[in-house]
Amino acid sequence: MVSTEESFPRGGIQKKHIETTGKNAKPKFEQDNLFDVHHEEKTQKRKRSEVDHGKQKKFKADKKAPAKEIAVSFEPLAIQELCEGMLFLGCIKEVTVFELVISLPNGLTGFVPVTQISDAYSELLNKQVTQGEPLEDSNSLSDLYSPGMLVRCAVTSVEKSADGRRSIKLSINPKNVNKGLNASALTSGMLLSGFVSSVEDHGYLIDIGVSGTHAFLPHQKAQNYIKAVKRGSDLKIGQSLNCVIDGVKNEGRVVRLSADRSEVSASIATEQQNWTLSNLLPGLVVKARVQKVAPLGISLTFLSSFTGIVDFMHVDPEKSTNYSPNQVVKACILSTHPTSKVVRLTLRQAFLHPGGSPNQISNDRIGAIVEQSTVKAFYKQFGAVFELDDGMLAFARLKHLSKDRKSVKPAAFKAGCKHKCRIIDYSLMDEMCIVSLKYQIIEARFLRYQDIHTGDVVQGKVLSLKPIGMHVKVTDGIKGLVPSMHLADVILKQPEKKYSIGDEVKCRVLECNPEEKKLFLTLKKTLVQSKLPILSSYEDAQPGLITHGFVVCAREFGCIVKFYNDVKGLVPVNELSSEPISCPDKVFHDGQVVKVMVLNCEPQQGRLLLSFRLSSSAVPEGRSECTPRRKQQVKYQIGEMVDVKVLKKNENGLEVSVLEDEGDVIAWLPTAHLSDFVANSKLLWHCLQEGDVLPRVMCLIDKGDRNILSRKSAVISAVQEEQVVRSFSEIQPGVLLVGYVRKVMPFGVFVEFPFGVTGLAPKTSMCDKFVTDTKDHFVVGQTVIAKVMSIDEEKQRVLLNLKVSECSSGDSAAESFSLLNQCFKEMGEIRNLLRRKEESGVARSLCELVPGKELQLVVQDVTEDGSALFSGSCVRGLTVTATRYHLGGKNVIPGEKAKGLVLHVDAVTSKVYVSLREELLKKRAKQQLTKNSQHPAIVQHIAEEFAIVSLLNSGQLAAIPIASHFNDTFRFDSEKLKVGQKICATLKTVKANDLGVLLAVQDPAKKNVFVRNRKESETALEETLAAAVKHSFSLGDIVTGTVKSVKPTHVTVAIDDKCTGSIHASRILDEVPIHSFPTYTLKAGQKVTARVIGGRDVNTHRYLPISHPHFTRSVPELSIRPSEIEGDVETLRDNTCEKLGPYSVGQMVICFVRKYNTLKNWLEVEVTPDIRGRVPRLLLSVNTKVLKHPEKNFKNGQALSATVTGTDASETNLFLSLTGIQSLEPGTITVGMVAKMIPHIGLTITLPGGKTGKVSIFHLSDKYTESPLSDFKIGKVVRCYILSNENGKIELSLRQSSLSASLLGRILFQNVSPYFVQKHSLYEKYLPEGKLLTAKVLDVNKKENHVELSLLPEDTEMPSVLPESLGLPRYCAEEEKRKEDNNKKKEKVKLKRKQKRVNSESEQETKPKKRKFSPADENDSGIEVYYREEEDGDQEEEAADKKSKIRKRGEVPRLQVSTGFTWDEDVSAVEVPVLNQKEESSESEEEEENLQSKKKQTKKEKELEKQQKEKELCKLEAALMDPSRQPQSADDFDRLVLSSPNSSILWLQYMAFHLQATEIEKARAVAERALKTICFREEQEKLNVWVALLNLENMYGTEETLMKVFERAVQYNEPLKVFQHLCDIYASSEKYKQAEELYHTMLKRFRQEKSVWLKYASFLLKQGQTEATHRLLERALKALPTKEHVDVISRFAQLEFRFGDAEHAKALFESTLSSYPKRTDIWSIYMDIMIKQGSQKEIRDIFERVIHLNLAPKKMKFFFKRYLDYEKKYGTTETVMAVKTAAMEYVEAKSSLADT
Repeated sequence: MVSTEESFPRGGIQKKHIETTGKNAKPKFEQDNLFDVHHEEKTQKRKRSEVDHGKQKKFKADKKAPAKEIAVSFEPLAIQELCEGMLFLGCIKEVTVFELVISLPNGLTGFVPVTQISDAYSELLNKQVTQGEPLEDSNSLSDLYSPGMLVRCAVTSVEKSADGRRSIKLSINPKNVNKGLNASALTSGMLLSGFVSSVEDHGYLIDIGVSGTHAFLPHQKAQNYIKAVKRGSDLKIGQSLNCVIDGVKNEGRVVRLSADRSEVSASIATEQQNWTLSNLLPGLVVKARVQKVAPLGISLTFLSSFTGIVDFMHVDPEKSTNYSPNQVVKACILSTHPTSKVVRLTLRQAFLHPGGSPNQISNDRIGAIVEQSTVKAFYKQFGAVFELDDGMLAFARLKHLSKDRKSVKPAAFKAGCKHKCRIIDYSLMDEMCIVSLKYQIIEARFLRYQDIHTGDVVQGKVLSLKPIGMHVKVTDGIKGLVPSMHLADVILKQPEKKYSIGDEVKCRVLECNPEEKKLFLTLKKTLVQSKLPILSSYEDAQPGLITHGFVVCAREFGCIVKFYNDVKGLVPVNELSSEPISCPDKVFHDGQVVKVMVLNCEPQQGRLLLSFRLSSSAVPEGRSECTPRRKQQVKYQIGEMVDVKVLKKNENGLEVSVLEDEGDVIAWLPTAHLSDFVANSKLLWHCLQEGDVLPRVMCLIDKGDRNILSRKSAVISAVQEEQVVRSFSEIQPGVLLVGYVRKVMPFGVFVEFPFGVTGLAPKTSMCDKFVTDTKDHFVVGQTVIAKVMSIDEEKQRVLLNLKVSECSSGDSAAESFSLLNQCFKEMGEIRNLLRRKEESGVARSLCELVPGKELQLVVQDVTEDGSALFSGSCVRGLTVTATRYHLGGKNVIPGEKAKGLVLHVDAVTSKVYVSLREELLKKRAKQQLTKNSQHPAIVQHIAEEFAIVSLLNSGQLAAIPIASHFNDTFRFDSEKLKVGQKICATLKTVKANDLGVLLAVQDPAKKNVFVRNRKESETALEETLAAAVKHSFSLGDIVTGTVKSVKPTHVTVAIDDKCTGSIHASRILDEVPIHSFPTYTLKAGQKVTARVIGGRDVNTHRYLPISHPHFTRSVPELSIRPSEIEGDVETLRDNTCEKLGPYSVGQMVICFVRKYNTLKNWLEVEVTPDIRGRVPRLLLSVNTKVLKHPEKNFKNGQALSATVTGTDASETNLFLSLTGIQSLEPGTITVGMVAKMIPHIGLTITLPGGKTGKVSIFHLSDKYTESPLSDFKIGKVVRCYILSNENGKIELSLRQSSLSASLLGRILFQNVSPYFVQKHSLYEKYLPEGKLLTAKVLDVNKKENHVELSLLPEDTEMPSVLPESLGLPRYCAEEEKRKEDNNKKKEKVKLKRKQKRVNSESEQETKPKKRKFSPADENDSGIEVYYREEEDGDQEEEAADKKSKIRKRGEVPRLQVSTGFTWDEDVSAVEVPVLNQKEESSESEEEEENLQSKKKQTKKEKELEKQQKEKELCKLEAALMDPSRQPQSADDFDRLVLSSPNSSILWLQYMAFHLQATEIEKARAVAERALKTICFREEQEKLNVWVALLNLENMYGTEETLMKVFERAVQYNEPLKVFQHLCDIYASSEKYKQAEELYHTMLKRFRQEKSVWLKYASFLLKQGQTEATHRLLERALKALPTKEHVDVISRFAQLEFRFGDAEHAKALFESTLSSYPKRTDIWSIYMDIMIKQGSQKEIRDIFERVIHLNLAPKKMKFFFKRYLDYEKKYGTTETVMAVKTAAMEYVEAKSSLADT
């Protein structure tokens, strides 16, 4: 026995020895402190044995303690550590209708949905929902629960919201909480939580969540609790109870409970109750022993072997410093973690008596600010504990100690330090306040819903827009809803146009319900800005009170008006107005803000009587308040001129009083209405002071409470000249109106006109230039002239056009001069206003300074940008500056004296701009100037409304306008005037005005020229342009560079470190293949040698010739075309000078796709670097499929061959066509687009070239339909047949019979041109798709609708389609003659044969049966053309007879494919295995020679020929019978499938045959035939065809067609197999997303199928999703029956070894084998895998474990044998001997056991 025990170290005999040592170890374990080894806190995880709860358990703890120590974390629980299944003791914080808010330890909060209370309560709710009314025994959550109750809960999920916040979802269902308990584990004295599931006669059935157990609570054991709770005489279904088990019967199947408060309160968990780590429950009170005391907490041992931790927040505050190791304490379990098994406890007194509740604080304490709070402790990773002024403890998280974590200074939180804080919450489970020291939180106006009161005005941020209204965030924890009625003073149909997410809004609180956390707000401007009292209760409604409300209902009895807090009142119909109103609903609308007076109120009944008649006067209020001044303001009519006095200046305007009324009438003059010019408006506002008088101001709008005035001269003139509209009815389309911008929106500009009419100028109608941002073009208040485009009388809307081209008179010079004249006139008035004031010297100085005045100055400073600041006696208090340009190259130093010339004076900023340039300062003789004379001038200064220029000849200063029109407000940078730019100015005045300048306009004729060709500017801006690097390249220079980037139409090349060049797609290849991508022949990093051919302007991107003065600052344009690199410079110079002139209509050009413009519906292309083109949509193709989605068919950078159809007006673009120049002759077929649909009449179609045609309703279809127009929609592309084209009126037909009269004809390459063409790309160039051709019919096969055509000049009498200039070689003339003779003889043979042979196949004898085809025929399929079928049949016959120029081509393949697919399936199909192509061609040639040599055949020869033909036929029949012959045609396959109809392989080959010919529909038809033909018993054969059909649809069909086939396949086959095959198809075609979705469907539908889980796992692992696979295994084990678990785990582990994580796979095997050690099949699999992948040590360990198992001798023999084989293969002699020895010992041990 002794020897046996020693041989088996893992055997059971040794346990006796261990038990004896265990007894000695017990006292040692009690005294041993695991936490003394390291400075960090340590703990020990232990597992309880489920079999032995005695000494064996103590031995394990003792044995492991010294060997391995685990560091314990005393950190407070963080939300990141939570996981599903974690158990908590929580305290109800809040009870709402649909959930319980639970306070969890460490300040966490969770939510229990109403569906997670208990099964019985959920069932009750379902019944209630089904019946639609409350049940008698149903109770709300507030009836069952109250704040302060302790409950046990389990975490169901931790959800993450969009803003990154986590939300803890909990369940208090006993099924989840008591999940770890089973019937056998229940013992007396256990404290459990349960829920009342039903009320019985003698007590209650309690749901404790343990399956198979019935728990009963007798009445007498519940009375004590019922009285204490005071919730009625009975317990209710769904009510939570803490119960103690009173007795257990029938092995736990029946349990008797007690809810007696004294028993529950005194209950303590003991060792006798057999608690384990898997079923330990929170809320249990235990006796524990202190193990270690650390700063952050305490570690405890309890129930003899469990270890738990108490963090610093749960140490009893009264004994926090008095704990010592080995001290016995009472503790309550707070939480248990299901995976890490960490148990957290609390030592706080409130939790040590089950059934109690923690201390609470008064509700008004939350939100209170504590001036002096004392730091008790600071934890640098977590936060600080404070003692508040009332002695209560509080905790502040680290993020609440300062602005951010990094700025927290530990020194400021030493014990005893004082801080100001605010209580933001109270944690019931920690009995601590949660406080914040953040300044913004302490000073916050609102912290909770309770802080918000009705009527408060709050700032918020828009969160989202919903149909019910707009969600607004007030603070982090407070959100409100603005109902859709309250988004504005009027109801908004499209609120998203007014509000965007993130916008700041100012709202007023309509209603606040803190209990339900509901907040309703209003954005009605009148309500928000109202100064009247707030009516929020019926008690406040005192008679005579005047306040604002809003109409919610208008009926015949009157109006119902609503106020704050849902207070409503009625305005009877007689109180609506002083005049009777018959239909209130037409006068008042819902949501309208009104001012009302309270007449009477009965608060008890909630009745409120109101009136709109304020102070006995009828004032129905619309959207604004009324003031008593209204009566006085009625007499001022719109357009009346008044003088006003400034009372008060505001940022937005002036408050003024009308002088005529002695100041009684107050009006408003907005800043924008002070002038037509924005700059002058600012200037006048700046100069005006309170008390100043402004004459001649016009009354613009009567707002009721006050008048709005205007001083805009253009608006005043329009009103006085009656060029205005007074109402909507007067507006006529096309009329020009003067108005001003009211609002600028992203989609357009709202313009208001005098008398209040408003219109919208959409973004597309705002400017002649492209509008990116509307704010760049117009500002609010700006004067504009608008043209009315259209009016919508029903919706009262006006659409306007602000484009200068539409709104100007055409004389831009006169318009711009009138603007300039008016501007200077106003500036003169402002200067006079300043002169009249006796103010500071600054104002006087400003008045004296005028442009052109010379000043003596002293240099004060020189700034970094090169400009200088000056001072002087004449400019005291002013800022005098000269830019670097105006210093004229002088090096000025501070203190130096200088003479300067005034250019411009800015009175707003008190700035004077001067120039020191010599050409301006030098004296010149006065020249006689004449009006309208033109002078060269240089721009010297640019102001907001005008520019100052100096005339080159005389040096005099003149002003030119920047804008040519009121609407001319936007310029691109390239169009803006620059200082130093040379222009041509036309003088409009010859005498300087009061402001010292002449008035001129820029010459419009030369405007653009000067802008483009100006000399190098000296401004600092241009000098810093990074792109404009100077270079010294000239035309023809050869440069070497590196490709930087490759774009579709150009390639960027780095020439050196600084300079970058560009190669256009047209400059890469000499001959560009059509549909190729030239730029992609180059790659980034590639070295290229190129030639400079031009340059591109940096700013304008315009192409510059070498002669351009800016060429040295341009981006060099390069070419790598061999012809241009090798050519001479002069040729290159000529080429670069080319413009659009050389391009003539009809010319063919190569162009490159730039992009498809979806807005304009044209294809933008580039022909050369400087020439671009457009191809309209209808000229892109004759194929309607291409035109349907043109953007998908034309790729950027693709080379295309196009025909020039014209140039645009600016001569910068070519108009091109990809289908040639369209002919709209009657009888032709073309494409068009539906432009208009006219019911009962027909369609208007847009045709290529911009013309339109009409389709009568009778020509829409061949068949009658009820609604013929239903198949059409505007924008649809259709093919049309032109019926007639007379006098510009085109009649069309869409009938299928007209369109289908087109046949497909073929032209062999040799019949295209008399020239031999080696490069087939020439055909693509000269015969583009859609080109009209004249062709001769050579052959007609009516049966198959095949037509042979010719384009040869001798056939068509037209010039050759390939021009002679190409220099191509001609076909040999002799060969042509031979062919001609041959054809004639063939015709004779054919006619004779036709007379002799009459059989069933005689229809096909129009072609010679023995005809072979030549190599030329074999290698090219020719060109296919469409042409209209002639109605006259005689012409066809005549054409068929005149085949003098060509041999018949009956057997020539129409499409070349590898399978030998031909037009006919007769001779050629059979010949393939007999002869190869070379033999055929040679025979053909010999035959032709023989025929040519003999002009007449003898009778004998004819007989020989007949015998020869018979032999040929026999040979063909033999070939057909050959079993080894491969099928070559559809007929061959038909014969095969007839002989073997159930063979899926044949059917699949048949499908593949059609697919190779890209005949998808035929392949589908074959599959459908196969499914009908194959016998229903052959399930696998049918499935093979279904899978092939699925594969076909996946590759060539759409998702929709694939799903249809899939649904059918599932119906006719075993669904699981079909699902698996489709998953494989998706995976193999890399459609991983669809595969994953299908797997999810399979998991729901076939959840009991093991193969589905394994297949999905394999798929996930192949994708690298190992984590998802681990989660899938957990789901699989839940779904599959228990008997399958071991096999599933094993298979998952094998998959992990193959595709995933080998370590995880080992762990799976180990855990399975530890649970099922006798599963030899699993051991065997594990060994096999480890032998392939593991190390020798690991493998030997496995073998050692296996041979020490207690298994049957037969199995042990198998494992010993495997061990021995392994060692023989991989081990040494010693290891082999060791295995043999172990085997012998095993045999001896077994025999000795047998003896005993």
